[in-house]
Amino acid sequence: MVNRIKRLCLTALTGIVVLTPTISSAEVIKEQRSMYRNIFVEDKQNIRCLKFSVKRKVSSQSCIDKDEPNRLVFDYTKFVFTGLLANPNPEKVLIIGLGGGTLSNSLQLLFPDIKIDNVEIDPAVVTVAKEYFDFKESENIQTFNQDGRIFIKRAALKKLQYDLIILDAFNGEYIPEHLLTREFLQETKSLLSDHGVVVANTFSSSLLFHHETATYHDVFGDFYTVSKSNNAGNRIILAGKQLPDEGTLLNRVKDWQAPLARLDVDIKYTASLIKRQTKQDDSYRVLTDQYSPANLLR
Repeated sequence: MVNRIKRLCLTALTGIVVLTPTISSAEVIKEQRSMYRNIFVEDKQNIRCLKFSVKRKVSSQSCIDKDEPNRLVFDYTKFVFTGLLANPNPEKVLIIGLGGGTLSNSLQLLFPDIKIDNVEIDPAVVTVAKEYFDFKESENIQTFNQDGRIFIKRAALKKLQYDLIILDAFNGEYIPEHLLTREFLQETKSLLSDHGVVVANTFSSSLLFHHETATYHDVFGDFYTVSKSNNAGNRIILAGKQLPDEGTLLNRVKDWQAPLARLDVDIKYTASLIKRQTKQDDSYRVLTDQYSPANLLR
């Protein structure tokens, strides 16, 4: 049953990760099997990638440029930083899904005093991120080996607050369905500070696209999306309790051009991809813990 659900979710989430055959010219420098997946680290020229096996293919979860380690390689990681236009000075951040630790390291570069809680269910991923991707931890940068939903539930009981919550929990095949529902998003919203922002890396196009949109709108009201005009790659969702208007977002672009250029982020271009998502028609049902992707696609 579990494998059937995973197959259904994989069908639904086409476009969320880039699936490529194993590149013969790439050198596998690390291969590790964990209780969740097969993990590979591959070098091809100056690019090093963390990959998870997906049947007979592999999905790139995180890549770095060994010659320019601060340069972000994937567009979606660049798009995540549009969140700084909504909340330009986050002091405490929660990241669900570690990968190679790229987002955490980049935020540390921009904000040396920032506090980050990274949550990753797979201890093997954390080990590989530290050893091969220079993932940095400190007194302010902590990592928790937990399921993201469990961490958020416990954080809510402790009444923790975050200025920025990044949802990037992919296992190489699908977003876990319990991280897609109204109940999960309500729990996540409860952790936001007054001007806090949720930044979710999610579907560019899929059978769940409109249902996911309906679910975010049900919890947050209008939100912003960032994606390429041809829907290539992923879409980033920006949601919060009280998001700034579009004019405020664009006015902040000039302040971030130089700092984000260090990460090879063209924030002017990225900001041009921001669109407000208003309520759609009611024909798409909200995803809940009882009405999940597996129910929808069965």
